[in-house]
Amino acid sequence: MIAILAISFYLLTPALAIVLCRKFKFLNKIGEILLLYIIGLLVSNFVFFPLGIGEQLYEIQDILTSATILLAFPMILFGCDFRTWPVKKALVALFVGLLSVFVVDVAGFYIFDDGSDEFPKIAGLLIGVYTGGTPNLAALKLALDVDPDTYIFIHTFDMVISFVYLVFLMSFGIRLFRMFLDRGRKTGDDAADEKASGQMQGITAYSGIFTKKHFSKTLMAFGLALAVTAVSAGISLLVTGKFDNMLVLILAMTTLSIAVSFLPSVGKMEKSYDAGMYFVLVFSLVVASMVDVTAINYSAGARIIGYIAFVIFCSLILSVIIAKILKIDSDTMVVTSVALINSPLFVPMIADSMRNRKVIITGIAAGVVGYAVGNYLGVLVFSMF
Repeated sequence: MIAILAISFYLLTPALAIVLCRKFKFLNKIGEILLLYIIGLLVSNFVFFPLGIGEQLYEIQDILTSATILLAFPMILFGCDFRTWPVKKALVALFVGLLSVFVVDVAGFYIFDDGSDEFPKIAGLLIGVYTGGTPNLAALKLALDVDPDTYIFIHTFDMVISFVYLVFLMSFGIRLFRMFLDRGRKTGDDAADEKASGQMQGITAYSGIFTKKHFSKTLMAFGLALAVTAVSAGISLLVTGKFDNMLVLILAMTTLSIAVSFLPSVGKMEKSYDAGMYFVLVFSLVVASMVDVTAINYSAGARIIGYIAFVIFCSLILSVIIAKILKIDSDTMVVTSVALINSPLFVPMIADSMRNRKVIITGIAAGVVGYAVGNYLGVLVFSMF
């Protein structure tokens, strides 16, 4: 019974959030994703965990987070126009993002180092996870022989502080950086495309997904996303011996989805992007509902907590400063930072908050490269100390 109620809650609440954002202007300014984060946190900390059912839901939450984002990824990419992707600007932004994390991670080591043998390993873990992602964190734990308690502590606060970082960006960070940096020149075609997709005003997004006009095409996009995911998992199995090797899986999914997006028939699936973003909304709600703020030992490891927060937020600040010098637009800078700090899985979410689907491929590309170099940087930084 709990499972049925939980699944219904996760699948239907995003629809309610969409309706509320259309109905109330102040909620529309917050956006569906941030609203769902708030709902998820409230439900998890006032319902799930107090009633002792949080652990019972873990398996459902784990399945939903994986399934929704794996389906969302291809469907969103089907709806993007990659013919206009600014490759040079994306590469510069990626270099700035990697450099910023490297510099801040090394500086942070000297600020927060407690003299223990574990701290050089922590420095390696942090640059690995903030240029790559959780797979890099897990791999570096083994490579650097990190104490299990230290690893769990870092992983916990990585999720908490990364969550705060995302909330900061979606609440007012994006607007703040757009005031400081150039937003990028928007052509008439770009504006028309955003308006047509419903991303500019947040009013028509998700409309018509299940109408007679679009339902069959949306269903085809869903089926195609399943096929891309299955083929990508097969490639991952063939290359690594595992279905879920994140680096190979995302590389394969991204490549196949981009290739498929050039097909004329796929280009006619007008609501593929919106349907994919609905899965992202479900993902956002599930992730937020997994956070138990009362179970965190905030007093232990204050240096490590400070180090994590320092790397996340100061690398963002350094990226902004360098972006200003190199004239990188704000949206490209933000999406690259999110791809490195949170992983490419969060790129569609932040792109939707920016109402700018044009930066999706830039963010995903940055995140995938981050996966590839994260382990190397982790070992390099560890060896420096």
